[in-house]
Amino acid sequence: MATTGTGEPALGATSRSLKASKPLGIALAVVAGLAVSVQGRINGQLGAELGDSMLAAVISFFGGSIILLALLPFLPKMRKGLRLVRERAGKSALRRWHLLAGVGGATLVTGQAITVPVIGVALFTVGVVAGQTVSGLLVDKAGIGPSGRQSLTVTRVIGALLTLAAVGGSLFGGLGGGGSRYWLLVLPVVGGVLIAIQQAFNGQVKAAAENAMTATLINFGAGLAALVLGWLVSLALRGGPKAFPPDPLLYAGGPVGIVYIGLTALVVAWIGVLLVSLAVVAGQLIGAVLLDVVVPAHGGHLATATLIGSAIALVAVAIAAVPARSAMRDNQARDGESS
Repeated sequence: MATTGTGEPALGATSRSLKASKPLGIALAVVAGLAVSVQGRINGQLGAELGDSMLAAVISFFGGSIILLALLPFLPKMRKGLRLVRERAGKSALRRWHLLAGVGGATLVTGQAITVPVIGVALFTVGVVAGQTVSGLLVDKAGIGPSGRQSLTVTRVIGALLTLAAVGGSLFGGLGGGGSRYWLLVLPVVGGVLIAIQQAFNGQVKAAAENAMTATLINFGAGLAALVLGWLVSLALRGGPKAFPPDPLLYAGGPVGIVYIGLTALVVAWIGVLLVSLAVVAGQLIGAVLLDVVVPAHGGHLATATLIGSAIALVAVAIAAVPARSAMRDNQARDGESS
């Protein structure tokens, strides 16, 4: 491997390493998307049985936080990461607001608990996709993530536009009951916008901590704090929950969320925020369709339009993953210079 005089990998070696990790990064992001769909089904059912969507979101984040804190004594790199974040917060690339990434996840989990029992996982997912796709483009263009500015290549823009078209196709005929139910998509869309920002912020925290688990713990801590405050307000206005359901699987949303946060924090520096978002979308759509077919949450059937939209979104992810020719030429030129 080519190195600089300081022993650090040369630019060409770094570029080749990132290209080699791209397929793995996309695959892991798809797995993260599958986890989001499973989490949505769990949290939606828990919220419905509790009669308290905010408490369901709190339980999800609390469960994840407890697991991560239990792992802390056994993971020295995770503890070192916390020290590094404390030292580096407010300096260089790590800003204090990056530590608030969990608020985006809190919004998503709240949206899951409120809307999935009514509209199902698939339609919830396409609402998330709408916000996530546009936000992913803007976040990459602004260079908020650890991989820096990502140019708006033709393939990325086409992929994003196709994804939005998939959302429109999925919604056509997918929300029965008229326009009165379209407001239910507001939370998923907002959650999608915040997911792309969350991925970028978590990537920055992971880079500063040099450990993905540290970024995951900080994410859960910030999200839990926001959710507890929201639930206290809900408790004062609406009262407490109904009886707690006995099924232990309904309390597994937090552990599943750890899979999502950990994987996206790990791979966002490899492939950029937009491609992470689109790969996560692919996983979400696959998982959402399967869940709505096998264990539907809203008692209805999966609309054909939603299936078609999901297929279009998968094609969009594949298109966005293809590098533009200009970017390929730039990478080849840099590799040649560093050889």
